[in-house]
Amino acid sequence: MIKKSLRILFLGLLALQGTVWASGGEVHLDKAPVDITDRESVIRGAETFVRYCLNCHSAAYMRYNRLGMDLGIDDKELMARFIYAGDKPGDTMTVAMDPKMAKAWFGTAPPDLTVVARARGADWLYTYLRSFYLDPARPWGVNNRVFQDVGMPHVLWRLQGLYEPVVEKDENGHEVITGLKQVQTGLMSPEEYDAFVADLVNYLVYMGEPARLQRMSLGPWVLLYLFVLLLVLYLLKKEYWKDVR
Repeated sequence: MIKKSLRILFLGLLALQGTVWASGGEVHLDKAPVDITDRESVIRGAETFVRYCLNCHSAAYMRYNRLGMDLGIDDKELMARFIYAGDKPGDTMTVAMDPKMAKAWFGTAPPDLTVVARARGADWLYTYLRSFYLDPARPWGVNNRVFQDVGMPHVLWRLQGLYEPVVEKDENGHEVITGLKQVQTGLMSPEEYDAFVADLVNYLVYMGEPARLQRMSLGPWVLLYLFVLLLVLYLLKKEYWKDVR
């Protein structure tokens, strides 16, 4: 009986995994050019985050002064470039929006984005932010190829411009979106917008694990220490065993 139950559970997990693979394979995810050691890119991404994202989304586990400590920004510059709502450098990145009102406006309260890059992945975020298209059937007039029926408006449309879906029929006669076509230009060229989104994703990746920068800087020193320790232990071993032999 137990073996039969385990077999059913195993088959169910395989079916669920297959469903996840199938849904994830519908849209190709572009490779995000992430490099959190690029200080200027992370700073530009942080400025974009507080300007466009922090109005609705919080980052309740990230403090402004942690950003300053990691990127070499003092409190005066933090206040001038990143803090707009009267917060202090030691505060976390929260929003004043009432969750109940947000749910009424968007259908669900906007999620906290502190660890969204770890949950979704950098490639998913990079593709998602470049995949909005016009859809009159949606409440905000837009949809997204990566996240179908998304409740979020395209807040960056003035920068990117507007796109319509390119619809074709597959081998079964079903209509599928095969691409996007620009119908209104934005303030940025496609290449500029891609770079703009890359900086934002770079910041989101950094924010998901700020200690990674410190860990990466300590890594070479730890390896050097282990190498020296190995050498010392080897010489000690030779000195110890020469009399035993």
